[in-house]
Amino acid sequence: MPEPRRRKAWRPEADDEVAALLRRLAATPWLAGGRNDEAIVAVRRNESALRSALARMGWLLVVERDLVRLRKSPPPRPDVWAARGPKPAEACWFFLLVAAAESMPPRVGIGQLVTAARSAAAEAGVPAINDIGERRAIVAALRMLDERGIVERLDGDLDGYLADEHAPVLLAVHHTRLAHVVANPGTIDPAVDPHAWLAQVHREPDTARRMRRTLIDDTCVHAADLDDAEAAWLSQRVRGDDGAPLAAAFGLTLERRAEGAAFVVPEQGYRHFRELGPVPFPVPGTVAHAALLLVEHASIHGCTTGPGPGWRGLSGQDVRTALATFAADNISGRGGWGAEYAADPALLADRVADLLTGANLARITAAHSSRTVTDAAALTADIGSPDPEHGSEIMWWFAPVTGRWSEEGTATPVAGRHRARREAGSRAQAGAGSPSVSSQGTAAGEDLFSTIAETDAGTASWTPSAEGPPA
Repeated sequence: MPEPRRRKAWRPEADDEVAALLRRLAATPWLAGGRNDEAIVAVRRNESALRSALARMGWLLVVERDLVRLRKSPPPRPDVWAARGPKPAEACWFFLLVAAAESMPPRVGIGQLVTAARSAAAEAGVPAINDIGERRAIVAALRMLDERGIVERLDGDLDGYLADEHAPVLLAVHHTRLAHVVANPGTIDPAVDPHAWLAQVHREPDTARRMRRTLIDDTCVHAADLDDAEAAWLSQRVRGDDGAPLAAAFGLTLERRAEGAAFVVPEQGYRHFRELGPVPFPVPGTVAHAALLLVEHASIHGCTTGPGPGWRGLSGQDVRTALATFAADNISGRGGWGAEYAADPALLADRVADLLTGANLARITAAHSSRTVTDAAALTADIGSPDPEHGSEIMWWFAPVTGRWSEEGTATPVAGRHRARREAGSRAQAGAGSPSVSSQGTAAGEDLFSTIAETDAGTASWTPSAEGPPA
């Protein structure tokens, strides 16, 4: 009987420059010439090492003379990403403008490009009504294209198009970059079977690759969310030949607890919060401070019958009451909260919900149900009221990892004392990211909700795909 084949361990060489580039590409998958020349040169210098690490997730790195494009997988939590991403009309016009740009000269006026996009809309059966809402969507789509260096603004003000279809705005079309807009083309023709194409793009059958992607591109992995195969990978491989080497390649450290796992960015791994993705936490500001206070409140008063061990729950009404109290206590004095939050606790609750769910630190469900509430209308209407669709009260569930910011009786933001964080990310989205904590001196079975020693406090961030509209 032949001996079973032993799995070959992947041991990347540690390199600070490669790690920094990997973290940057995870958060910003587009590097365009003229803006990011220094980073593009660094990518070309370390191309082999970068491809080796990115191949672990099945991500493709495109390196051209004046472009670096990381073609990533879709974000791990598409519903939450979609709630924070571009509006449907903006996403639609993004691709209509891409289709129109193919036939445009290298220099084109905004009116000529939009006219061609309207023709593409008519051909595709997309209604074009030419009202102010549509113009705003077109301008937002052009900004997304400009951010990626696909269709760049050379002269003029894009906002001028809102009032004048023939505004003097000159655009540069980079035709070779248009081919890289769709990150996951798949093998099915989307025109023939769009639903099958979307299913193929989002499906990743390999468990190990799926887990690696989530650890890099999101805040953390919650054990309560895993199926049997994913739980087995987390138990057997996250510390061994798979997870830990991947974290090292990105310059991250691994934190593994009974309730889940996270990749952590050390304090020296970033200089500005904007490097960590679109949803950093905790950060300065009223909403982030309110979220910290709410996390502590949940650790003391929350129920424990949630999605899994270590989760703490508060009813929507309890959340709104607590936030109203916090606002009243913090409205006066230097650095006090804005009066609008004291006057409207529901508005503050909505902002806090957006922050915590975006960072994968909380989820909001209908009571006595596992259905996650992602509809913005259900949140903004009145978070403390019953769910209008199902007639049950809204529940907030705080992930075990939020325990690192819970210090009973203090409710003091810790971001200023200890800065460390995991980038994905988020985070992401761009991504992506995870809680920034030191993994030293922590036991594998220790509760994530327990007090974390010394430097185990810091910033979380979500970095999703950062691809713009879903591709």
